[in-house]
Amino acid sequence: MPTSRATSQAGPLARLGLALGLALAACAGALTPAAAAPAAGHGEYGEYVALGDSYAAGAGVPAQSAGLCLRSDRNYPSVVAERLRPAVVRDVTCGAAKLAHLTEPQRYPVLGQVNAAQFDALTPGTRLVTMTLGGNDMGEGLLGMGEIVVTCVTVAVVHPFGSPCRSAYGDSLDRRIEAAGPRLAAALQEIHRRSPRARVVVTGYPAILPENPGDCLFRQPVTRSDAAYLRDVIKRLNAEIADRARANGATYADVHTPTLGHDICQAPAQRWIEGVLPHQPAMSVHPNARGEQVMAEAVLASLRRAQAGAPVPARPTGRATGRS
Repeated sequence: MPTSRATSQAGPLARLGLALGLALAACAGALTPAAAAPAAGHGEYGEYVALGDSYAAGAGVPAQSAGLCLRSDRNYPSVVAERLRPAVVRDVTCGAAKLAHLTEPQRYPVLGQVNAAQFDALTPGTRLVTMTLGGNDMGEGLLGMGEIVVTCVTVAVVHPFGSPCRSAYGDSLDRRIEAAGPRLAAALQEIHRRSPRARVVVTGYPAILPENPGDCLFRQPVTRSDAAYLRDVIKRLNAEIADRARANGATYADVHTPTLGHDICQAPAQRWIEGVLPHQPAMSVHPNARGEQVMAEAVLASLRRAQAGAPVPARPTGRATGRS
């Protein structure tokens, strides 16, 4: 099976990457629980809860808190909160989070729990929820999307031509995206159940790789063919997230389009998504501070459009819907 081949090729480096990542994260701050942060004003959204993974947490962007969650005070939820000025903000985003971590604590071997179940932050009084999740469900291990990065970089070093990453994964990433769809739909239904008056905004993922895969030549350790392959995987992930959001009473925020031309394969000054070796403070293959700001702007624009076109949604009824 392609997945087992990928795992065997990158196993030692993946374990090294996990160990290094956890060690660096431990230096970023103590393991602190998420707290409700009072804001200075009261907007339409009196209570705001941010759910998500490292793309929402702003992993590596200073200043960091929440220990291994790598949560930044310049992540997109912080920018959204600064603009909307809710009375209460609960940011429970956490690096490496998967959809399962909405309902169960996030743990690492030896280190134990690093984040409570993210849904614990929701209340009946929550009026705004943002969520960025699903990407890490493409990976089978603790690293999530990081596992795929490690694998594809490793095989590109060994096989610098052709499509070594595509050969390693085949269509398994597409199957994992499809499998995550129903879980995402069920999660959205649960948000509506717990916080029936909340407006829910779900983001996709930014443009990590360029439309022209040739841009990556001599800039990132990925072959031209694999750059196109992985670019299209992210597009399919975003399409799945968008479909599930719209079918389950949520607003979809497109963060891919506004980040086009600012991917990991552009010149360092043009990158909003950092490369394998970051030039600005951020985790590898993650948004930098500017990238987080652009994601926030996309969320706020989606909110404005939703406000102009529809009232705060009532709680959807029935089973989770969407493509299955």
